[in-house]
Amino acid sequence: MLKSRIHPAWIVAGITFGTLFATAGFRSAPSVLILPLEEDFGWRRDVISLAVAINVLLYGLTAPFAAALMERFTVRKVVMAALTTVGTGALLTIWMSQSWHLMLLWGVVVGVGTGSMALVFAATIANRWFVKKRGLVIGILTAAAASGQLVFLPGLSKLAQDPGWRASSLVIALGAYLMVPLIFFFLKEDPQSIGTTPYGADKDWVPPVLQKGNAAKVAINTLKDASKVKNFWYLVGSFFVCGLSTSGLIGTHFIPAAHDHGMPTVTAASLLALIGVFDVVGTIFSGFLTDRIDPRKLLFFYYLLRGLSLFLLPSILFSTLHPSTLVFIIFYGLDWVATVPPTVLLCRQVLTPEKGAIIYGWVFAAHQVGGAIAAFGAAVLRIKFGDYAAAFYLTGILCVVTSYFVLQITLKEKVKS
Repeated sequence: MLKSRIHPAWIVAGITFGTLFATAGFRSAPSVLILPLEEDFGWRRDVISLAVAINVLLYGLTAPFAAALMERFTVRKVVMAALTTVGTGALLTIWMSQSWHLMLLWGVVVGVGTGSMALVFAATIANRWFVKKRGLVIGILTAAAASGQLVFLPGLSKLAQDPGWRASSLVIALGAYLMVPLIFFFLKEDPQSIGTTPYGADKDWVPPVLQKGNAAKVAINTLKDASKVKNFWYLVGSFFVCGLSTSGLIGTHFIPAAHDHGMPTVTAASLLALIGVFDVVGTIFSGFLTDRIDPRKLLFFYYLLRGLSLFLLPSILFSTLHPSTLVFIIFYGLDWVATVPPTVLLCRQVLTPEKGAIIYGWVFAAHQVGGAIAAFGAAVLRIKFGDYAAAFYLTGILCVVTSYFVLQITLKEKVKS
């Protein structure tokens, strides 16, 4: 009776959530290793940060190729290979002795591994297994990244202090290896592989034709085809600004900006963690809304309100916790990656639904490029002007401009509830 009530799609979504949840913990590790590595090896912070920057960029640039590989070699094989890659990269860091080892292992190996399980994994599962509730599922799976960082980061930080950073690397490696058999035995490839249809599919539903050619060629050809569509560039530009205004600016520079105003570092870090808490709520609710409201209108309000909040931020940072600062944290948390569900849905409409995951992979790559530029650019503006106000104002303007351009996206497919 229980099996008759639970559609297999929800079981697959649950396994995907767990995988993305764990992957978020793997990606969060470098941030807690910066100070221990600095103390242990005497490496400069910019050298260590370069490895993290490489990781961030490859995390995004790998995504479109990972989406194509999932269609060519199956989702299960790609995810298992990615988990093995992450585990091996983390394990080998235990024996590193040179800074280039860190760049190769945490930067390249772990970056490529986690990038292969980026949000294109969530998009692929949602597109294959759900017709109804697709936006909600994408919201839930996206929230896994935020919740994973919240759960794992404190523990990894404690391990990095005692007994040491190598213990954190070992835990990450073991966690990645243990996920492999879970994927092998329990993650089903698609509905037709077990003789069923996606959740909410009509009786005349026909399985989509997967791209079975060379994965790199498919990804590049999809980019070439998508580049001819104006909607694609609207989505690329908007997600570039999304990365610029979230992980790149606030995620990287909120703590030092608050510290410039006299706020204790621990307090600022706690506020940043609180953004992650509200991010979970906001993303799931955004997925719920995406199933019911024009996704362009959602993106318009997300970017407009985000831009306006950044204009206010320089005037509401105080040396102590102030109610206005707390309001900003709550709002920004709710808006943090609320853009993902409507963006994924719109990516399906650029060319065809079958290429939606690969399209989103390229759009997600733009998100990471934006994040990397903001992480470096905001620091340059801070040095030039003495504070972060210019960075906040400039990014706020870009968000407001983006809110106009997302309304120029044309809908080719009716939003399904």
